[in-house]
Amino acid sequence: MSTKLQTLSGMHDILPEEQKYYQRVQKAIDSVIKYYGFEKIDTPVLEMADVYYKGTGITTDIVEKEMYSFKTKGGDHVALRPEFTPGIARAYIEHGMHNLPQPVKLFAQGPCFRYERPQAGRYRQFYTASLEAIGDGNASIDGQIIQMSFDILKDMSFKNASIQINSIGDSECRPYFKKILISYLKSKKSSLCSDCQRRLKENPLRVLDCKEEKCQVVKAGAPQMVDHLCENCHSHFKQVLEFLDELELPYELNPYLVRGLDYYTKTVFEIIDKSEDGLSLGALCGGGRYDGLVKMLGGRDTPACGVGIGIDRIINVIKLKNIKTEKVQEPEIFLAQLGQLAKRKSLKLFEEFRKAKIPVAESFSKDSLKAQLRQANKIGAKWVLIFGQKEALEEFITLKDMINGTQQEVKLDQIVEEMKRKLK
Repeated sequence: MSTKLQTLSGMHDILPEEQKYYQRVQKAIDSVIKYYGFEKIDTPVLEMADVYYKGTGITTDIVEKEMYSFKTKGGDHVALRPEFTPGIARAYIEHGMHNLPQPVKLFAQGPCFRYERPQAGRYRQFYTASLEAIGDGNASIDGQIIQMSFDILKDMSFKNASIQINSIGDSECRPYFKKILISYLKSKKSSLCSDCQRRLKENPLRVLDCKEEKCQVVKAGAPQMVDHLCENCHSHFKQVLEFLDELELPYELNPYLVRGLDYYTKTVFEIIDKSEDGLSLGALCGGGRYDGLVKMLGGRDTPACGVGIGIDRIINVIKLKNIKTEKVQEPEIFLAQLGQLAKRKSLKLFEEFRKAKIPVAESFSKDSLKAQLRQANKIGAKWVLIFGQKEALEEFITLKDMINGTQQEVKLDQIVEEMKRKLK
């Protein structure tokens, strides 16, 4: 019995009709990153697993439960990237980017992989964009990263986007806060979900990131990191908020926002979108400062800040809210051909139009003129170039105006220039 071949659970095809949504997101990202001087970097999909163990954190859900990791035939322990930041930090170290003018502003985009339970809007192969500014600890960088993230969403007509922001301190003040938090959580241990009871021992800050309903009441009464920041972290966070005020960006202080990755320090943020009745539609992007990551991976002590943009999530909300995408501009010229000689010569003519950067639609697989004219009508072509056996032998084109129905003969070697004039 033959097996029906189909996509793996949690994986999905992006069909031609879906591409317009991805192109819409791409266009919004490109316009912002170019303006702010971010340069493209492509890192491998496959990395040594240690890049994520050391960077993301062994006790995080990504590494513990969601990472695709395996041993190669040569015995190397490798992993499919669950996110971009550790790989970009590894590239920064490996290629000596500390010698470049700082901060080094990098942008990456592509598929990431997490073995989590597939559900609506969450995939095992998902698409992410990542903006990273490495080598500058100034609060203005945090402000710029948040501004860029917000601008990208605004460019896509997200009108109810809101920034959730918090500071989770650094190695100076966080250990003290952890003690206070553990003390509180131990007194509520029986009310926590099984995952959070385990997190309490390994990574208590992750309890604040839990989405389980039974943990929400415990979370609401927990001490807040923002009340226990050291002087340096407090000053940094105050400056970030002052930048956001100056930029007139809508933000809310969320004292329980921690972002579930070990490398974050100081500023953490998410940008959520809300439905018309004010309900959260989830985080569309999230990030923050990670001043310890480069050193954690074997580099110098290097401050950094970045954001991950969830492309699939954004597209799901675009569809949910019926946000209009730009209509694909169809060519205004259609090339119709009849007979083998005309088909052969049409291929050469089509290439001449391409070199002249004039978009032309065609249907080389169809023989019937009627079927080709129907196709020209469907895309709304203004002109049809009819190229049959007689035209091919005598080297001219019959140019049909689809608006008024008139026809004229144009010499084959003059048709490209003639269409340039008409398109003007």
